[in-house]
Formats: sequence, structure tokens, C-alpha cells
Amino acid sequence: MSNSFIPLVEEYRGGVLENVHYGAVTVVDETGKVIYQAGNPDHMTFLRSAAKPFQALPGMKRKIDEIYGLSNQETALFAASHRGEAFHIDALESMLHKMELDESMLHCCATYPLNEGAKAERHRNREEKRRLFHNCSGKHLGLIGLSKHMGWDPESYYKMEHPAQQEILASLAEMADVSVSSIPVGIDGCGLPVHALPLHKIAWTYLKLACTDLIADEETRAAAERMAQRMNEYPDMIADTKFVCSALLKDSNLSAKGGAKGVYGIGLRKQRLGISLKVSDGSEQVWPCIIASILEKLGYDDQSTIDRLYELVPNIILNDGGTVVGERKAVFSL
Repeated sequence: MSNSFIPLVEEYRGGVLENVHYGAVTVVDETGKVIYQAGNPDHMTFLRSAAKPFQALPGMKRKIDEIYGLSNQETALFAASHRGEAFHIDALESMLHKMELDESMLHCCATYPLNEGAKAERHRNREEKRRLFHNCSGKHLGLIGLSKHMGWDPESYYKMEHPAQQEILASLAEMADVSVSSIPVGIDGCGLPVHALPLHKIAWTYLKLACTDLIADEETRAAAERMAQRMNEYPDMIADTKFVCSALLKDSNLSAKGGAKGVYGIGLRKQRLGISLKVSDGSEQVWPCIIASILEKLGYDDQSTIDRLYELVPNIILNDGGTVVGERKAVFSL
């Protein structure tokens, strides 16, 4: 186990410790200073889909949502990891039509929706896999639309040397207050470049997304504010009606987005705090337990947000028949 990580969540069955989820949590204040930590705040990790609000900034700076006549609800999909419900796909098809794009232009692979019910419905209708069903398709549409508007090659928008990707890298460096050269770059599951930052810098970027007055550049500040507003206005577009991101974004005080392999970023507006976390085994199931515990430890004053998290994944563990067989609990201190 890396020295970066400590036990965050323990799971018990029949009173016996069955699983331990390790990871790290970092909280920064409005100066970027680490004020609370569990594990190593310098741990470097890929943002994965937690990068989406920042990957949308070049397009939001150009106001491509207004140029193409997109609704605020559709625009929220630029930062989404949608679960493929019918209302997501309807909005994505509308975006395709308004932007005059072809689905084949998306670099993400054809797949079925992530949500089991939505996936089963497509199978019942004997539908084929589609690129729009991919949870990252809204982000891809935004980048293709940006490329089309700017006169950049829309076919190669996913390549690191493409102007869209170079602007994303610069935007993330600006939000994190780091140099472009210090950001490691890999390839995400959807085929786009993905970037890594230390946990304390992920917390800092999310604080700036929530408190945009901390962003020095006026154009970037306006773009970030509009993207954050769309996420809070239409939280169910960011994931679905029963997922952590949407549950948190229903709280207008929060900017929040998770990514694959257990990474999460949260900004608190009134408290002017940034939070990041990484679960080392990549589990997303323990996100609600960890995030609710962080908010409780910080004395967060909106109990309804904490309650929504515990409703999503209760700390009691049920078997297949619905019998209580164990419990999970957060075990870290800040």
C-alpha cells in the first residue's frame, strides 16, 4: 500500500472486518493552503471525469452554447458523465441537430447506457450500441462544436496536439495555478487526453470553480461561472437521478464532479473550501460514506445534502434478500 493512503472506510459483516478501502482526503482554504488532510495531499492522480468542467472551459469561453442555440439543460452535458437515460439521449440528439454534427464524428466508442434499466430498455427495443450512449458523449460534442466554430479540424479534436486539447491543458494549468509542463497527460477511457494533478491542486481547482472570484482572468472566470451554474441548474444531466454527482449538485452551495477510479472534487461556496479525495481501489460505492463524513467533520450546515448521500448508499449492508448483514463506516480523521 502506498504511503499516500490511509484507511478511509471499513466494512463489517457479522461483526467481522471484511473490507478496508484506503485513500486520501485533502481540504484547502481560499489561499490554497491545506488545512485538513487524511493521507498525502501531494499524491498525484488523474482527474478522469472530474476534469470535465475544466475541459468545457474553452467552449464556454467562446459561448458555443449560445452560438448553437443550446438550452442550459443541454449545455450541462458538456460536463456530464450521463448514465444514458432517455432524457439524456433526447438532449444529446437535440444537440447533434442544433450543431449540425453527425454522430459518427464522436471519438468515443459505441456502447450501451451505463444504467441497467436504460440499457435493458435499449435491448428490449433491439437497438444497436451508439456513441451517444457513451457517458462522455456530451463532452465530445462540445469539443467538436468548438472545433467547428473555430475552424479547427473537427476530425482530430481528440489528439493532444489539437488546438482544443492545448487550450484544455492551458485552462487546467490556469485553474490549478501550475505550469503546463508539470501536468502529466494520459489517455482516458473515452479516448481523450486526461490530466493528473496533486490532490491539493484538485481541491483548489474545485474551490475556484465554486468561488469564481478566485480566478484572475476575467474570461476564464465568466466561463467557469456559467459552467458551474449549468451543473447546479440541471444536476440530473450530470449523472442521473440517483448518483452522487447529481445528489451533491442539487445543493446550490456546491460544485462537484467525480471521475473513474475513485477520484472526486468538491468546492464549497459559502465556506470557501475545496475538497478532493481518492479511493485507492477505485471504488465509487464508498463515495457517499466518505463525502458525507467529510461534510459532517467540517460542520456542514445543510443536513439534507448529507441525508441524500446516505440515502444513495446507506451505511448498513444488505444481502440480496434485503436483510441487514453488516455495516460500513468512515474511519479517518481530519
